[in-house]
Amino acid sequence: MAARLTRRALNRATLERQLLTRRADVPAPAVIETLTGLQAQDPDPPYVGLWSRIEGFRLEELTKLLEERAVVRATLFRGTQHLVTADDYLWLRPLLQPMLDRWQKAAFGKQTAGLDLDELAAAARAALTGRTVARPELGRLLAQDRPGHDPVALARSLQGLLPIVHPPPDGTWGRRGTTPFALAGEWLGRPLAEDASPGRLVLRHLAAFGPATVKDVQAWSGMTRLREVVEELRPGLRVFAGEGGEELFDVPDAPLPDPDTAVPVRFLAALDNVVLGHADRSRLMTDEQRRHVIVEAAVLVDGSVRALWVIKREGRDKAKAVLTVKRFSPLTAREESEVLEEGARLLRFAAADAETHDIRFTDVPGR
Repeated sequence: MAARLTRRALNRATLERQLLTRRADVPAPAVIETLTGLQAQDPDPPYVGLWSRIEGFRLEELTKLLEERAVVRATLFRGTQHLVTADDYLWLRPLLQPMLDRWQKAAFGKQTAGLDLDELAAAARAALTGRTVARPELGRLLAQDRPGHDPVALARSLQGLLPIVHPPPDGTWGRRGTTPFALAGEWLGRPLAEDASPGRLVLRHLAAFGPATVKDVQAWSGMTRLREVVEELRPGLRVFAGEGGEELFDVPDAPLPDPDTAVPVRFLAALDNVVLGHADRSRLMTDEQRRHVIVEAAVLVDGSVRALWVIKREGRDKAKAVLTVKRFSPLTAREESEVLEEGARLLRFAAADAETHDIRFTDVPGR
């Protein structure tokens, strides 16, 4: 009979593997690889995600990795933007192609109806060969020969149809503007893998988010039909049971900390990997909280989501940075003190240019 793991045991295991039980003294590329990428819908969250996990992390470290092409920003898991190491991109992108085909059809099928998608991809490849093109410009180029089709939809479709990366300054701290497109093979100077294994992806997820169910791996990656992949891997995996009797899989020798392990307060990045890594997110949050963390960044207290946070600028020349902590439930005096201490660290990192810092507490509306 499989050993049973409580939600709290799963919580501690996941946080340990996500480097959220203590900051690590390791290089940023190693962390990005360990997590199999960072959610990067906006430029700033990956920086916060690394700050929350790496001792002494500095903004320029990630910017340099992007500029040196060691890390790339691209459409990957679930059809969303991620930062991954260049090495991981080369095998992840072809592996995720079937999922990205479905994403393209679901998101832009109506706008591209009647078009030969292979021909569209070929035209885009020709337009991008040897150069980087801003997404609006690429859309206009493609629309010239395809009247009646939305240029924005044509360009965005290509993020699923072609291996495209978004070179810096896109994806760098504080950057806003049009998104540049470049062919991944040209940008990285290396071909994409031809033999990518879904088993490799499953094992990477379990190592970073496990123990986990098949549904968890599928929810995180956006891929389907992974049950048969897991079954092939089963002889080499550990198998547990969750509180509801669900079957949980894990890689051998991965850490399973004591459920009573102390966990410090952590300000997570918006859409942090750890809040999106499972179909069943009860190891970290309630269903009610789940609705909020897809919109605002979360605060972990004792390893669970207890609040949301946002930093805004106020005053003349936006010289004052205000961190607002929105509580889901009351905090004890000790918890509030720990939130204030970690919040002050966050402000020193994320708003270092502000003349003054302030931290305010409020409650999540309607709680």
